[in-house]
Order: sequence, then C-alpha cells, then structure tokens
Amino acid sequence: MTAPERGSSRGGGRWHPAHPDFPWWLAALGLLAIGFGAFIAAEAGLRQTIAILSTGLVTTVKVTVFAFSGALVLGFLVALAGRSRRRLPRNLARFYVELVRGVPVLVLLFWIAFAGVPVFVAGWNGLAAPLRDAGLVSELLVRDVSLLMRGVIALVIAYSAFIAEIVRAGLDAVPKGQTEAAQALGLKPFQRLRLVVLPQAIRTVLPPLGNDLVAMVKDSSLVSVLGVADITQMGKVYASGSFRFFETYSLVAYLYLLMTVSLSLAARALERHLSRR
Repeated sequence: MTAPERGSSRGGGRWHPAHPDFPWWLAALGLLAIGFGAFIAAEAGLRQTIAILSTGLVTTVKVTVFAFSGALVLGFLVALAGRSRRRLPRNLARFYVELVRGVPVLVLLFWIAFAGVPVFVAGWNGLAAPLRDAGLVSELLVRDVSLLMRGVIALVIAYSAFIAEIVRAGLDAVPKGQTEAAQALGLKPFQRLRLVVLPQAIRTVLPPLGNDLVAMVKDSSLVSVLGVADITQMGKVYASGSFRFFETYSLVAYLYLLMTVSLSLAARALERHLSRR
C-alpha cells in the first residue's frame, strides 16, 4: 500500500474529502438543508408555515407507505403471472402492464376517483343485493370511499405495472441453473422461489425499486388535485390565503427534498449491505 492510500484509509476512506469518490453532491445538499433549516428557525413566518405543512406531512407519508406497499404486492403477483407457463395468465399480465403504463398517472388518478369507483360501487351493490335484502350488509355509497383511498388505489395500480416489470426482470436474471439445481434437490416451486430465486433477485431489483419509492413520494403530491390534505395541498391553501407563495412553496420543495434524499441514501446503504453478503 502506498503512502497516499494509507493516509486515505486513516482518514475514513471514501468519506474523507481527499478521497476521489467523496460525495461532494451530498455535502452540498447537506449544507443547503442546514442553511435553509437555520433560515426557518430564524424566520417567525416560516415557523408558522412549517407548523401548518406538518399536518400534511402525515398524509403524504400515509399515502406513500400504503400505495407503495400495495403496489409491491400487486406488482409481484403480476410479475409471477407474467412468467407463468400458461398462456392466459401470461397474456393477462402483459395486457395489464401495457394498459396501465400507457396512461398518465394523473389521468389514471382522475379515472379511478370519478369513474372507476362509482362503477365499482354500482357493481358491488348489484352483486350484494341478496345480502342487503337479508340485512347482512348495508348499501355502499360512493361517498363512503374517501378521496384519500381513491388516490391510494390509483397510485397502487399505476406503480404496480412498473414494479411488475422490475420484478420480472429480476427473476429472469437469476440463472436457470440455480432453479434446475433446486429442482434436482426436490424443492417445490414455492420453495425454489422463496429460498433460491428471490434472495438472488432482490439484489437486482433493489436499486430500481428504490427509485420507484422516491418517485412515489413525489407522485403522492398528485392526490392534492382531489383535495386530499397532503403537503402540496396544505401549501397551496396556505399560500393562497397568506400570499406568501415564495416562502411556502420553497418550504414544500424543501420537505420533499429531505424525504427523497433520505430514502435514496437508505436504499444505497441497503444495496451496499446486500452486496457484501
């Protein structure tokens, strides 16, 4: 080991400023976040703004967690259907993926909220008519499905198509010899998937899934068009009433930036951890 390399190792390796791979972009973002945070602490008006936006932060986190979790489950099932040896589920999965990916998320959001949900409610009430006549269930009304739930459903459907393609590509990347060896050992299909295929595929799908999670945080702001009180909607209402547009929307962007950068760093740390195993 040469002298410069030894010095770099003692200085903390990659995290030493002298290291060629030192993340200057992260340092710049950190300084920006610290500077804006100090500005918020010193400005009384911004402290009031962040107190109002914090109520929408909870809604944004809920939408992101529920929508991404649902999209993961649905996307995984669609990916398995797309890899089926049977023609019908394979073609249905491809039809679903191409249909959903071909529609903008905002258009899909409007369709689910104002067209899909009413059709579903009408169909449900028609099928449940005998149970309703027997007094077992009550009639479902369109207003019973909250706008928040409609937004989450739309995001689940929209992102499940992209996640299905990510998972399918990750599963296909596992060498066939691995599954053939597991089959030779007598493992059943579900055991081969859980014990052999998924542990190897997760390393491939983790980076794009992390990107989709970051994108989900940003696209969760689309539910504001339905009047859902997330960060964007709360900022819009507050800015229109106080006329503090610059301060409010700068703070909204700052909060989204904190969430997305934090998630990106966490995803990269998990990726490095899995690569060492």
